[in-house]
Amino acid sequence: MKKYLSLSVLSLLVALSACKGDKKKQDGAADGTVASKTIAVEHSLGTTEVKQHPENVVVLDYGSLETLDVLGVPVAGIPKSSFLPSHLAKYRDDASIADVGTLVEVDFEQINALAPELIITSARLQKDYPELSRIAPTVFVELDPKEYMSSFEKNVHTLAGIFGKEKEADEALDAIRKKVEAVRARTAGMEEKGLVVLSNNGRVSAYGSGSRFGMIHDVLGVPVASSDLQTSPESHHGRKISYEFIQEINPGYIYVIDRGAVVTKKPLEKEAFENALVQKTDAYKNGKIIYLNPEVWYLSGGGIISVNRMIDEISETL
Repeated sequence: MKKYLSLSVLSLLVALSACKGDKKKQDGAADGTVASKTIAVEHSLGTTEVKQHPENVVVLDYGSLETLDVLGVPVAGIPKSSFLPSHLAKYRDDASIADVGTLVEVDFEQINALAPELIITSARLQKDYPELSRIAPTVFVELDPKEYMSSFEKNVHTLAGIFGKEKEADEALDAIRKKVEAVRARTAGMEEKGLVVLSNNGRVSAYGSGSRFGMIHDVLGVPVASSDLQTSPESHHGRKISYEFIQEINPGYIYVIDRGAVVTKKPLEKEAFENALVQKTDAYKNGKIIYLNPEVWYLSGGGIISVNRMIDEISETL
């Protein structure tokens, strides 16, 4: 009899324990606690299993850092030794965020010491993807210049999905789409053509449709100044040009991105660029040589903050 009684008591205790477990689950749901689970993130270097709501996140791409900033996601480490854009200066000044190197050379030991649950990297560090993946789940983000907006939105949705920030991402992207529509309404039927150039300590390269800076044409609708740039097989990386070429194609707008200003801290001398040949262009005569913010266009780009600012800069020149 005592044996059966003991079994009955044991069964009752198990049942009570199960009830308590269910209550804890219900309480967890009520207070917003999310059970730990992983999601599969597909990218061009493979598929990465990532824990949802990861902690100790290391971000090696400034565009992604911008997006996480807008979404309200904290980070544990970033490359502070590179030329951090001024709109991300708060991360450089925050002592609680570790410096993990530069955009092209990271400190693997420092990253490993942070015990990250997620690393976000991009094209500048593509060669280091295997080693980063050995430290923690690593997601590779990239922009396709030929499909700029769709790849940008995909990256935002990917990050938002990892951190449960879909609503915030949708709101930010909706605002950007409206800005793009407003600019395209102004460039529709535009007769003046634009030339985008990158200045690098005296050397000048031009970028056309489908290139790194081609969103000025492809997304915002500014006509391309030269069909040669539009069809050039090397257009993704730019085409070295002369000032005679600039005079010959006679653009109505010239957009200048000064790499030297942010990389070597040697800004382009305006007088040197706007020489006698450039002064013969319609862009010069009409005051349409525009010096774009290189922090936004060259250093970061592809994040919610920089894309907004890129659109705003072009809009203000029209």
